[in-house]
Amino acid sequence: MLETKVLIDGLLFPESPRWHDDRLWFSDMDTHKVMTVDLDGNIGTVLEIPNRPSGLGWLPDGRLLIVSMEDCRLLRLDPKGVTEHADLNGLATFHCNDMVVDNKGRAYVGNFGFDFFNTKPFKPAEIVLVEPNGDSKIVAGDMAFPNGTIITPDETNLIVAETYAARLTAFNIIEDGSLLNRRVWANLKSIAPDGICLDTEGAIWVASPGRHRVVRVLEGGKITHKVKIETDAYSCMLGGPNRDILFITTSTSERVGGKIEYVKVEVPGTGLP
Repeated sequence: MLETKVLIDGLLFPESPRWHDDRLWFSDMDTHKVMTVDLDGNIGTVLEIPNRPSGLGWLPDGRLLIVSMEDCRLLRLDPKGVTEHADLNGLATFHCNDMVVDNKGRAYVGNFGFDFFNTKPFKPAEIVLVEPNGDSKIVAGDMAFPNGTIITPDETNLIVAETYAARLTAFNIIEDGSLLNRRVWANLKSIAPDGICLDTEGAIWVASPGRHRVVRVLEGGKITHKVKIETDAYSCMLGGPNRDILFITTSTSERVGGKIEYVKVEVPGTGLP
């Protein structure tokens, strides 16, 4: 089992890591900050989001998109400041969560489906597609807490972690961005997947809260590698100059003691994010 080193600590609940412009970008949800860190551990704050930031992505022109969780909006960082890119109220059943943005600037945004924080009864959720101009529509329903999401390098497949179904679910992406041919990519049994990322051999690294580990999974569900975490792993991203550093966001169940941890892996990352 692989073991990590700590890049930075002193965070609360880091999530949604992305490797972009030679830095790791992430949302520290409970400090309401979008932040960056380089390989030397130098930290920067990009902006603050009052209603908790989550998923991150970029439009083709380089502008940052940020999921604002509690008010179900997708925000955009323009040169003059933050503006609303899309209002997802009426489409998302509950708080928005992670997302992936394709090379055309189309964002696929998941949501909780129910009031997870107050242990309300489970309700299925949706994946909402947001076009580059902000137009939005539901492209998948009946999802069991859609969470981390990846798009394959050829941009023909989207794979999403359904946390409450303990599975990775795949779709074909058609020309207009709609999702078809829903299928189980991997049944993870006792693992509730959170953040995920893809490598060049087609395997997916899966953060597994409550299990103190990140696992590498092949299509069908076979686990090939495990990374040990002292607390809990909530998301992961393959980054670095060669995309062969697995960055892992960790925290405790009390949402304190957040860290960015890392380990060098043999197979580099690919696809989006």
